[in-house]
Amino acid sequence: MKFARNLIATAVLVTAGVSAFAQAGETVKIGWIDPLSGLMGPVGSNQIKSFQFFAEKFNATNPAKVKFEMVPFDNKLSPAESLNALKAAMDQGVRYIVQGNGSSVAGALIEAVNKHNERNPGKEILFLNYAAVDPDFTNSKCSYWHFRFDADTSMKMEALTTFMADKKDVSKVYLLNQNYSHGHQVAKFAKENLARKRPDVQIVGEDLHPLAQVRDFAPYIAKIKASGADTVITGNWGSDLALLVKAANEGGYNGKFYTYYTSVTGTPTALGKGGEGRVFQIGYAHYNMGGQNDKWAAEFNAKFKDDFYTNAVVHVFNALGQSMAKAKSTDPVKVAAALEGLKFNSFNGEVEMRKTDHQLQQPLYLAVWQKADKKYPYSPENTGMTLAPVKTFESYVASTPTSCQMKRPG
Repeated sequence: MKFARNLIATAVLVTAGVSAFAQAGETVKIGWIDPLSGLMGPVGSNQIKSFQFFAEKFNATNPAKVKFEMVPFDNKLSPAESLNALKAAMDQGVRYIVQGNGSSVAGALIEAVNKHNERNPGKEILFLNYAAVDPDFTNSKCSYWHFRFDADTSMKMEALTTFMADKKDVSKVYLLNQNYSHGHQVAKFAKENLARKRPDVQIVGEDLHPLAQVRDFAPYIAKIKASGADTVITGNWGSDLALLVKAANEGGYNGKFYTYYTSVTGTPTALGKGGEGRVFQIGYAHYNMGGQNDKWAAEFNAKFKDDFYTNAVVHVFNALGQSMAKAKSTDPVKVAAALEGLKFNSFNGEVEMRKTDHQLQQPLYLAVWQKADKKYPYSPENTGMTLAPVKTFESYVASTPTSCQMKRPG
């Protein structure tokens, strides 16, 4: 009898221990919803490889001792397809989703996740946004279930225009962007910030073009040249930036480009040796970050014959592992609570997931396209060129205020 009582007591203790640290040994499925086909397919293909590569890395080191498993879905860059993918992911028991390509897609997912979580307590989904940068997602449309690991459009433009403020060679600016929320926001914040910091700068032209549909940007380059612009600001990414800079090279446009996504698949090749010293990128990372990041980039390149540039993937796994360990759970509700306000060290120093709006606060870097050298040796797409850092903006400089009124559960 006494033996039986001891056995029961031991069983209770073991059960309590397991429930307290339920995450150890658990498999955490992460649904990846982004394009694997169409003009933006090469970007998505690079990014799912990045997630799979780092899932393996963090499976060995994350403090929650969980196993991350990527479950990819091709959304064809379509909000409707993304909602179908979300449903398919939930049917497979996925409680975490990641997405980054296209704020139109992100907006649809935020809305769908909000509705699902409201109607299905106990089956909540968490949306980890690694690249969709519309500021509304952490302002008027902020959601408890959405966390952004990239810097938003307003943060990048704040840093970019701070850099441009004392550049006397910037006097006539042309705004060329994709015709969806991100492109609209780039143009909006460029005009607002330049008016505040450089009221003497003229906006000599502005165009919005269809997302991932234009195959020849020569007519746009002709308009830019005719406007007399010495500088182009563009939030274009993927084929829309690669084909734009290709047309600029072929059309003999010698002005400067201030971009968000020069490092993304296809653009380095399109630039080639052209654009040296004239093409800039603002972002939370660059090819030559140093330390562990450079080792990962070299290993990724050796394994996939491709370049690692979506560094927010590292933020995502870092934050998930730490918040799951802190929450002692993989339940998205508890993990969300642990993620709020989380500070952690990542590849670009200490970063913080701001509790007010779930926007990661992090340093930003202005980098320039130049020849790779001993100091900055990494050469994307075997171009012999690289993005070399010119200026670092600490988190507090790049940070922008939020109007978010977060509605929290319970």
